[in-house]
Amino acid sequence: MSTNTKQLWKNCLSEIEAGISKANFCTWFKNTSIVREDMGIIYIGVPNEFVRDWLMNKYHKLITKIIADSYENMRAVEYTITKVEAAKEMERVEAPVESGNYINKELPLRDLYINPEDNLNPRYHFNSFIVGAFNELAYAASLAIIDSPGTKYNPFFIYGGTGLGKTHLIQAVGNLIKDKYPNKKVHYMTLEKFATDFINSLQSNKANSFKEKYRKYDLLIIDDIQFIGKMEKIQEELFHTFNTFHENNKQIIFSSDKHPNYIPELADRLKSRFAAGMIVDISPPEYESRLAILKVKLRELNVALDQEILEYVAASVDGNIRELEGSMNTLVCQYRLKNKTLTLAEVKNLLKNNMRPKKNMAIKDIVKTVSEYYKLEESSVYEKTRKKEIVKARQIVMYLLREDFNVSYPLIGQKLGGKDHTTVIHSCIKIKNDLKSDPQLLQELDQIRIMFK
Repeated sequence: MSTNTKQLWKNCLSEIEAGISKANFCTWFKNTSIVREDMGIIYIGVPNEFVRDWLMNKYHKLITKIIADSYENMRAVEYTITKVEAAKEMERVEAPVESGNYINKELPLRDLYINPEDNLNPRYHFNSFIVGAFNELAYAASLAIIDSPGTKYNPFFIYGGTGLGKTHLIQAVGNLIKDKYPNKKVHYMTLEKFATDFINSLQSNKANSFKEKYRKYDLLIIDDIQFIGKMEKIQEELFHTFNTFHENNKQIIFSSDKHPNYIPELADRLKSRFAAGMIVDISPPEYESRLAILKVKLRELNVALDQEILEYVAASVDGNIRELEGSMNTLVCQYRLKNKTLTLAEVKNLLKNNMRPKKNMAIKDIVKTVSEYYKLEESSVYEKTRKKEIVKARQIVMYLLREDFNVSYPLIGQKLGGKDHTTVIHSCIKIKNDLKSDPQLLQELDQIRIMFK
C-alpha cells in the first residue's frame, strides 16, 4: 500500500472515530486498511466476513463520502477479506479530543437518562405516548404483552418508517414490565450492539459467555433488526437465541423500518419465527394524532400557543413524529426568545424550510411497484378489464398517485389508459373508504410504500 493510500485511510479513520463510539470503532475498524487502488476503485481489506458485511450495510455511505472528499479519482469502494494487519495504523490514529462538541453532547445525556443495567431510557413511558389510528394496534398488543409476557405475541415485531415512535413504544414496554415484575430481567439493545458483542466473543474465544449473557434475560428487546440482512452468522446466532427464549416462555421484541418479508437476504427460518408471533406496523400519524402530539409536547414544555397555530402545524408538517417535534421546538425557541405570543404569519415564516417537498417518482414506476407486489403484468393495469385483482391494483395506483404524490385526477386518468377523471375520483374514494374497515388493505399499502424507498 502506497504512502498516499495509507494517509488516506488514516484520515478516513480519524473522521469515523470522531463520530461513533469507541467500542464500535474498535470492533468494526480494527485491522482494516486500504490494500490497493485500481482504476479509481478503492479496495479496503477487512479481517473477516462479519466485518465486511457490517461495513457494507452500516458504514458504506460514510466511508465512500469521506474517501471521495479526499480522493477525487475515486469511482467506488470495495471490501475484500485479507490477512493484512492494520492494528498499528489504528494505534496511530489520534483519538478525538474529549472536550469536543460530540463528547460533550453525548456523555451527559447518557449519564442522565440511560440505565446501564438494562439500557432502558426512563423518559420512554406510556404517559407520554400518544395513541391514534396510526399506532393503536401496536399499542394494544403491547399492553397484552405486559399483562402476560412470554405467552402472548411472542415474538412481537413492530415495523414502520423512521421517527414514528417505535423505540418509544418498545422501551415503554420494557420500563413497565420492569416496574410490574421486579424479578424479571429486562434488556434493550440495538442489533448493532448484539452483533458487536457476538463478534467480540468470537475474537476472544468467549462464545459461551455471550450465549449465557443474553439468555439470562426474561425480556430481550432488539431495535433496528433490519440491518441483519446478509449477515448469515449473526442470523444464525439470533435464531438460536430466539429459540431459547421461545422454549422458556421468555418474551422477545423486535423493531424494524420494514416488514421482515422485505429485509434483504433474511433467512426463511427467521421470517417464519417472526410470523409465528405478531407483526404489526406503525404508520405516519394522521392529523388528529399530530394535533394531540403537539399538545402533549407543549404541556411538557409548559408553553402555550394558540389553537390556530397548533392546527396549522398539524396540517402542514405531515411527516414523522420527529419532524413534528422538531418544528414545535423551533416555535418554542422563538416564543421564549421573543417572550410573546407568535402570530400565524410568523409561524409560517419560521416553518417554511421545514416543509418537505412531495416525493417524486415516475408514474410508470408506481405502476411497476404495485404490479410486482400483486404479481401482475404491468401492461394489465393499463388495459380495459373488469378482472377483480387488476381493478384493485389499478385503483390502488390511482389512490397512491393522488394521496402520496399529489398528481391531478385528469393526469392520472390520462396516464392509466385514458380514464375519465371522475373514474379516478371514484377509485380514490373507494380505496379511502375500504381502508377504514379493511386492515389487510392498510397493511398492503404500507408494504407497497416501503417498496418505494
